[in-house]
Amino acid sequence: MIQSSSKISDGKIFDIVVILISAVILVIVLYPLLFVLSASFSDPAKVMNGEMWLFPVDFNLDAYAEIFKNSEIWIGYRNTIIYTTLGTIINIGLTTLAAYPLSRRDLPGRNLMMFLITFTMFFHGGLIPTYLIVQNLGMIDTIWAMVIPNAIATYNLIVMRTYFQTSIPWELQEAAMIDGCSNIKLLFKIILPLSKPIIAVLVLFYAVAHWNAFFNALIYLRDDALYPLQLILRQILLVNQLGGTDSAGQFGMDEKILLGQSVKYALVVVASVPVLIMYPFVQKHFVKGVMIGSIKG
Repeated sequence: MIQSSSKISDGKIFDIVVILISAVILVIVLYPLLFVLSASFSDPAKVMNGEMWLFPVDFNLDAYAEIFKNSEIWIGYRNTIIYTTLGTIINIGLTTLAAYPLSRRDLPGRNLMMFLITFTMFFHGGLIPTYLIVQNLGMIDTIWAMVIPNAIATYNLIVMRTYFQTSIPWELQEAAMIDGCSNIKLLFKIILPLSKPIIAVLVLFYAVAHWNAFFNALIYLRDDALYPLQLILRQILLVNQLGGTDSAGQFGMDEKILLGQSVKYALVVVASVPVLIMYPFVQKHFVKGVMIGSIKG
């Protein structure tokens, strides 16, 4: 009885320590998000003076009004939605078509192929050779420069391949092949219907990566009409005004510098909302998808 009580006591202490550590981590992660959200709805002067620390002070929507009436923001939003949608479709399609054959036991040389693919995670040609390839393919200043160069993420490919190997019985695939099922039919009729969890996770991974991407746009795009939302956000954060010379007139450089500060916070909120909305729909698959990558395969 004494040993049992001691074990229970140790278990409770462990639970309390875990809860306390989790609470501290939650506060550290959650506070900046709440601060940005509250600052976007607060009087910018109060924010600059440090009078706002958690909840909005002197609630106003001036920053959001400036955002929603600016055409550059809407163009960036439209472009980002296009890049995210088109890019994620390409990512999932190519990753699936690569992961499925690599997961099959009857594929000759699959271990060598996986070694060469994994090799690219650690060694690659670099920015200049990549830029020259994109330029020679005629993709500079086109939407394809935003979706083709990163069409397959090696880590995501390994995760999907591991899922196919560990979560879908090989005997099921053999039985389907014996019944006359072709590889294409096997993929679309059996493999993909059983792979909804991993597809949902990779959709989240790829979509978030596309939504937050700005470096490729910075390198490959010259036309302002093709800029994604994140590149516009970057410009705002760097120059403290919206866009370029046109935006300078809007904010006035002096009399509206405080409003420019609020616009930065508001734009961070506006740019994050779609991802925050999408995440709950795939949350139940998220942990499983992350753990798949750690399974030996």
